[in-house]
Amino acid sequence: MAHRPQLCRSILITGCSRGIGLGLVRGLLATSPPPDLVLATCRDPEKAQELQQLQKQYSNIRVLQLDVVSEKSIKAVLKEVEDLVGEKGLNCLINNAGINISASLDEVTTQTMLTLYETNTVAQLMVTKAFLPLLRKAAQGGTGMGCHRAAIVNISSDSASMQLVEVKKLCLQVYPYWIAKAALNMVTRCLAADLKSDGILCISLHPGWIQTDMGGKMAPLKIQDTIPGILSVLASLCDTHNGSFLDWQGETLPW
Repeated sequence: MAHRPQLCRSILITGCSRGIGLGLVRGLLATSPPPDLVLATCRDPEKAQELQQLQKQYSNIRVLQLDVVSEKSIKAVLKEVEDLVGEKGLNCLINNAGINISASLDEVTTQTMLTLYETNTVAQLMVTKAFLPLLRKAAQGGTGMGCHRAAIVNISSDSASMQLVEVKKLCLQVYPYWIAKAALNMVTRCLAADLKSDGILCISLHPGWIQTDMGGKMAPLKIQDTIPGILSVLASLCDTHNGSFLDWQGETLPW
């Protein structure tokens, strides 16, 4: 999939202190030309040394505090972003922040399920809802659909696929994560239908099983293997992708 010259003017990513979020920030800053504004959020910016270093190197990145499960934190960062993007609005929101707690059927508890659901599903919806005015502002007067106009990208997982459960037996060890990601996919479908008339695209994206703190050492891929593919997918999004479930190579995954 060919990479287009300009991804978008402004892009906000949650969960950027490590893993996929940090990889996306690095990748975006290295594109030519890069976005005008990369908004990298995380729970504790002062401890995010890599992000702080990138902010010293590049003039188009802002590191912002955001705890996605805190309504107060969401409201605070929204005000900061409003001031930064102005009347142009926000072109792309990537809901990347998430957690994983392994639990088999014997091990899973109510609290584990609720914790994963709050962070990996509900928080994504609430963050999106908060930023909708800025996404709508960016979508005004534009044509077509994609990150050049306004887009919401929910970082999902192929583990969310109901059709692949019997193929991917590992799901039996991670009930909370797989179920929460499947629910996130429904969030994507609902948003895609609801916001189509506004010109705002929404997809779920499987970034690959990557060697990160959350992905573990058994994962077959490294960050540098998938980030170029993810960025290419983002740059190529158009009307026909709205409401779809894609992987990091642009392939459609079964729901």
